[in-house]
Amino acid sequence: MTTPDAWKKSSYSGGGEGNACVEVASRRTRIAIRDSKAPSQGTLTVPASAFAAFVDALKQPDVT
Repeated sequence: MTTPDAWKKSSYSGGGEGNACVEVASRRTRIAIRDSKAPSQGTLTVPASAFAAFVDALKQPDVT
C-alpha cells in the first residue's frame, strides 16, 4: 500500500489542540488508520469492508 496523503481527523478529537484522536485515509480497497499524535510511528490498514462494519457497529445503540 502506498502512503495515503488525504488523512482525515476524527470530529471527536477532543478539546485543546484537538490532537487526541485517530486519523483515517481511504484507498481503493483498504482504510489506513494512524495516531494523530504520532503519525510517523506506524499505520494500521484494514479492508474497507471491515472498517465499514466496525463503524456501523459503533453507531448501534448499547442494548445492555
